[in-house]
Amino acid sequence: MTPKKPAPRGTAPARNDTDPSRRAGDPTRRVADLRRDYRLAALDETSVAAEPMVQFGRWFDEAINAELPEANAMTLATVDADGRPSARIVLLKGFDANGFVFFTNYASRKGRELSERPLACLVLHWVGLERQVRIDGRVVPVTPAESDAYFHSRPLASRIGAWASPQSDRIESRAVLEEREARFRAEFGDAPPRPPHWGGYLVMPDAIEFWQGRTSRLHDRLRYVREASATHAGHGSGGAGNGAGNGAGGTGKGAADPAVGAAPRWRLERLAP
Repeated sequence: MTPKKPAPRGTAPARNDTDPSRRAGDPTRRVADLRRDYRLAALDETSVAAEPMVQFGRWFDEAINAELPEANAMTLATVDADGRPSARIVLLKGFDANGFVFFTNYASRKGRELSERPLACLVLHWVGLERQVRIDGRVVPVTPAESDAYFHSRPLASRIGAWASPQSDRIESRAVLEEREARFRAEFGDAPPRPPHWGGYLVMPDAIEFWQGRTSRLHDRLRYVREASATHAGHGSGGAGNGAGNGAGGTGKGAADPAVGAAPRWRLERLAP
C-alpha cells in the first residue's frame, strides 16, 4: 500500500469524516454542529459607563447575582521570550480603577514569562449571560504588604499548599506533593508565613473589550482604549478595599511601575464581530 503523503507544512490535515464518532446518529454529536444563537441582551454605546472599570463592575455584579459558577475565573494569556504563548485559568481576586489582581507562584511558568515580558491578556467568559470581557495590559507585582494581606486571608490548607507545590516543575509522583505538604505542615503548624516566591500581580489595562452575544453572529463589541497621553492612576492593589469593584483589590502602590499621574482617559469604539 502506498503511504499517504503528509500535508504541506503549515496546513491542516484532511478531515476523516468516516470516523465513527462523527457519523450521523452517533451519540457523540459532530463538533462542527455544536452552536447556539444568542438573544439575551444587547450592548449599546448610549448605555455603557464612561469608564471601563465602572462598566466592568456592573457586569461583574450581574454575573454574581446570576449565580454563575466561578464568575471570577478568567483566562490569563502570557508569552515567553521566544514569543510562544501560553494560557491558563486563574481567579480574579480584586479590581479597582488601577486594574485587575490575581495571585500565584512567581516561580511558575506564568511568573517566569511575566518576568521576561510583563504583558498579559485576560478573558472572562460568562456563558450564562452570553458575555465576554477581554483585557489587554501591562503587569506589575503588587506590594509585599498586599500579598501578605491576601495570603493570610486564605484557608490554612491553601497556605500550606503554596509552600508544598513547586508550581510548573516536573515531579516524580503525587507522593512528592503529599510528602512536602506534610513536612511544611509540621514545620509551620497553623501559622505559615507567605512564601517569598508567592504573591500578586496587577494587570493595568490599556484596552478593555466588552462582548455581548447577538443573534446571527452579529455580536456587539465595544472596546475602551486608553489614550496615549494618559497615565495609570497608581500601582498595585490595596488590601481589602472596594475601589471601583470588589474583593481584595483597592488602590495602592506597587513596586515595579513608574507611571503615576491623573486618572486615565478612554476612547470608546465599536468593533465588527
